[in-house]
Amino acid sequence: MAGVTDVAFRELCKRYGAGITYTEFTNGTAIIKGSRHALDSIKTSEIEKPVAVQLFGSSFQDVVEAAKICEKDFDIIDINCGCPAWKVIKTGSGSEMLKKPEGIKELVSLLVSSVKKPVTVKLRIGIDDNSINILEVAKIVEEAGASAIAVHGRTQKQGYSGKADWELIKKVKESVSIPVIGNGDVFTPEDFKDKLESSKVDAIMIARGAVGNPYIFQQINDYLTTGSYKKADKLSNFFEYLELAEKHNINFSTIKNHAISFTKGLEGSSELRNNLSQCKTKEEIITTLEDFKGTNY
Repeated sequence: MAGVTDVAFRELCKRYGAGITYTEFTNGTAIIKGSRHALDSIKTSEIEKPVAVQLFGSSFQDVVEAAKICEKDFDIIDINCGCPAWKVIKTGSGSEMLKKPEGIKELVSLLVSSVKKPVTVKLRIGIDDNSINILEVAKIVEEAGASAIAVHGRTQKQGYSGKADWELIKKVKESVSIPVIGNGDVFTPEDFKDKLESSKVDAIMIARGAVGNPYIFQQINDYLTTGSYKKADKLSNFFEYLELAEKHNINFSTIKNHAISFTKGLEGSSELRNNLSQCKTKEEIITTLEDFKGTNY
């Protein structure tokens, strides 16, 4: 997730039990041109194993070259054919590729023949309700040599509205022989268990459910093992993130965005988030959170 899954955040997710972490989706052309932002987005932590780099781009050759650059540092090369953001789809990338499944086949085939690491693909179920083609695309991706498929159960037009179609994700699982990773609307351990059992997928990808709550991975692992889990101490979790952010030199705006995310759902946090949005230094964020904690805890 762009602006969310920086290396410090991923390290915290891994600390709390995430099975695999993914970089922010990164433009292949930007990587081969040496963009500072792009190169920062593919930095990894020493504890991230396995870790995937997620690439996208309108130039297949640039994506392939970027994958070659990245493969020494990553366990998996993941291709984003699911992002619904306008700035991505206007270039023909992300979920826009679902309009031309043969293009997805070409890109995956090129990657599989060019790198030694497993190639996986992130997909949505279609462009809109009238053009749901995930079963067709999943088979094409499998035939092209992909090692796994991640499916977000929404269309491009849905964005993040409505509900993810886990019945369709289940059908994808039944239609291909490679592993299928389900994605969409997993915000609690109960969501995770229910969708895992009903869809029979091989794994579940958590995105928005982890924003501001990387502790969800610990909660899920505890729930699957013991049937119960502890409530997250979100402020303490943020200060853990902050320590890692300092270690990895994460920029201030990203830290501030995380501070706002970590406080969502806390009682009386609306005013807190307003105060955080006005902070101009890391020290102001710390003071604001400590004042809130002293008053509310």
